[in-house]
Amino acid sequence: MPKITDPLPSEIARELANLRLELDQVIPPKLLDRNLLIATWNIRRLGEVTEAWAADPNTRPWRDLHALRCIAEILSHFDVVAIQEVSGNGRSLRLILEVLGSNWGLLLTDPSGGALGNMERMGFLYDRRKALPNGVVCELVIPQERIDRGQPDDLTRQFARTPYAAGFRILNKSFTLINLHIIYGQDKKERVKELKEIAQWIANWAVNGVAWDTNIIATGDFNIEAYGDALFKAFTSTGLYVPPDLREIPRVIFHTPGGPVRVYDQIAWFNGVDGIPALNLKYIQGGNFDFSTTAMRSRGLTKRELASVISDHLPLWAEFSVREA
Repeated sequence: MPKITDPLPSEIARELANLRLELDQVIPPKLLDRNLLIATWNIRRLGEVTEAWAADPNTRPWRDLHALRCIAEILSHFDVVAIQEVSGNGRSLRLILEVLGSNWGLLLTDPSGGALGNMERMGFLYDRRKALPNGVVCELVIPQERIDRGQPDDLTRQFARTPYAAGFRILNKSFTLINLHIIYGQDKKERVKELKEIAQWIANWAVNGVAWDTNIIATGDFNIEAYGDALFKAFTSTGLYVPPDLREIPRVIFHTPGGPVRVYDQIAWFNGVDGIPALNLKYIQGGNFDFSTTAMRSRGLTKRELASVISDHLPLWAEFSVREA
């Protein structure tokens, strides 16, 4: 049985070199004392893996070591990545960490139980050479008194998947990332309630938090369908800001050029309106990374097959300056 850190088969080595070249063309370089690269990625059902370079298409799991090397290559181009849909025994994630190496750290939740939680974990991968935890780690829970109050527009249960927050520092700056995966497939009114609740939670935290955790960035899969719809308005109801270049770019590999853009995944923060402290990191630029034209090309996979072995979601990223001037 091959190990993920073994020398690569020649075809996979060539493909990874091409993937790396494309990443270098799309993603800004990681500069130690200048920038911070944050990403969010729903890596579909990141759990079991067939520990072979190419899995038999007639057996499961379909994800194999080739796919994990592609995922690891993409992750390595960022400083901190919020990940969603870690499932099962986490074997895939452990192998990805082996590839990334000892410079990388991981913070991970326990599984979200219940029918809505789908036993999913959320986490943060971070490059210790650029960013380190600052001590703030928590899950966001709605007070029972608020649930008992039962107002029509309130969420009358806990989040289906408990939002996860972690603080990091880079140079002399600290920031807190909040990672969440909003329910999907339910009545949209329930999605709106979750989005409103998280927006209010984040706003309260930004206003009332202690000095090192008011610098908040919301990340994750919010299952928002379109910029400006009721779901997006709920998400931004307390002032969360999404820069124009992140608003209507594709989030999934199934996007059809010229068709509607499903803006499920988001990176957002406060910019100082309504008395909520503004993020003190200067935003530079952001975008996505479409791996579907390069990753695993020699395998001749359809997009649906690629969605199963890598993901149906594209990584969404944002670059910030960490320089003082």
